[in-house]
Amino acid sequence: MRFAAKTAQGFTLLELIIVLLISVLGFAAVGTNISSGNQTTRLQAAARDIASALRYAHGQALMTRKPVSVAVNLGYNSYSISNRDKIYHLNHEIDISLVVAEEEFADDEEGSIRFFGDGSSTGGRITLEWGSQLRRIDVNWITGEVAISDAAA
Repeated sequence: MRFAAKTAQGFTLLELIIVLLISVLGFAAVGTNISSGNQTTRLQAAARDIASALRYAHGQALMTRKPVSVAVNLGYNSYSISNRDKIYHLNHEIDISLVVAEEEFADDEEGSIRFFGDGSSTGGRITLEWGSQLRRIDVNWITGEVAISDAAA
């Protein structure tokens, strides 16, 4: 009986190096995409936090029938609610801009949106930008409704 010589099976060192190189490049591309998504997620979370504070102030004004305001400090990237002592800080890389009535601006650093007991407000817009990402929070002056959008219009 004859036995045929078996050829060696396996991978060469060159083939293994090429596969590892392709894997490393793939993971690098995925890592870059994950970090850019992280920026988007954190900006969206900041917008939701501010919108939540605005909705809270609106609800408190309706319940107590007294004005409650949310003050945004542009210099410190922070905001606060008038009936609470806590100051909420945002990431320092987020650029905040604020459009409110002139009477609601103090020291060119801090502006506020005030909600009244009848449901109305002074209205305004808070814009958050981080790189190419943009979130806009609008407050309707008649109804006090708070809306978040990512349109740059």
